[in-house]
Amino acid sequence: MTLAGKRIVLIVSGGIAAYKSLDLIRRLRERGATVRPVMTRGAQEFVTPLAVGALSASHVYTELFSREDEQDVGHIRLARDCDLIVIAPATADLMAKMANGLADDLASTVLLATDMPVLVAPAMNPKMWAHPATKRNVATLTADGLSFIGPMAGEMAESGENGLGRMAEPLDIVAAAERLLDDGPKPLAGRTAIVTSGPTHEPIDPVRYIANRSSGRQGHAIAAALARLGADVTLVSGPVTIADPKGVATVHVERAEEMRDAVISRLPADIAVMVAAVADWRVAASAGQKIKKKPGEAPSPLQLTENPDILKTVGHHEHRPKIVVGFAAETENVEDNGRAKLERKGADLIVANDVSPETGIMGGTRNSVKLITRTSVEQWPDLSKDEVADRLARRITETLNGG
Repeated sequence: MTLAGKRIVLIVSGGIAAYKSLDLIRRLRERGATVRPVMTRGAQEFVTPLAVGALSASHVYTELFSREDEQDVGHIRLARDCDLIVIAPATADLMAKMANGLADDLASTVLLATDMPVLVAPAMNPKMWAHPATKRNVATLTADGLSFIGPMAGEMAESGENGLGRMAEPLDIVAAAERLLDDGPKPLAGRTAIVTSGPTHEPIDPVRYIANRSSGRQGHAIAAALARLGADVTLVSGPVTIADPKGVATVHVERAEEMRDAVISRLPADIAVMVAAVADWRVAASAGQKIKKKPGEAPSPLQLTENPDILKTVGHHEHRPKIVVGFAAETENVEDNGRAKLERKGADLIVANDVSPETGIMGGTRNSVKLITRTSVEQWPDLSKDEVADRLARRITETLNGG
């Protein structure tokens, strides 16, 4: 495990998202990391040091002028005696202090004194995230070499507003930490990969479109996993609300035709993993203006035409990658439909899963898949999408290198 034996200082600052830090501690420790928590006074208004200490099995540091903790210049020890500092949640206030070199409490002093990598998981009201001051501070911190994960779009717990400002989920923060600390072997060094992810949006008119429920989490995780193994990865992503993976060249598209063109323009490649849930159909001629509802009249029928089949195009292309992997999201007959897709699309592997509404997989953080080849079907256990990505990346590596 990438985090096994790693020492992580977790700074929890004062926002409602602090409750997620409890799960984050558990996830980090599951992967073998040691977690040393630092809590601001604001954080202690939302979660208690007792809970944080119980989950981390560590002393919780809260005060800069603690007689006990500062006997050996504790803030310097915290700042240097670690492999990574994670701030989750990171409030607008704490980021402002960091950007301006302020150090008036333990958390900000540790951050000013450290020369270790820092991963920031912002969480705040959407208006605060969009404020010019916050934008300047983020730009400054990014230029200073700090890494960011999130924020994500969604409903705010404290206000009910929707927008960009939710803290990234604990597993996404863990994955980002793993990427930052990954110093393992790079068996895909020198290899190129193309990954598609997310949905496509097919316009009906300027305000309406045909789409599906794909979140892009699985495709983004696979792109990141291949990059961690050394591949030069291009991610072609439809419209999603999650952050671009670090270390990956991301191309943003909306329509299936744009996704097809972006993929084909990057051939030849060694690996193609077509994860995107591409809309099968598009409106033959989308309206240039919003289609108005006319009282008492039935809506005009939509004339649909078939979208390009990107997986089939890649699987039969003259510059076909050495390994072509497709995804089959099914609601019934998962294995049979997966096998048929493997043959029809010219793929080497099909990752098939049941996305019936009761599974909660479509748009969720976990997946249960069957890996289908021409000679076998392998059922994988229920895993996080990051774990599915890591397993698939390793399988691709073994196949590509003759394992």
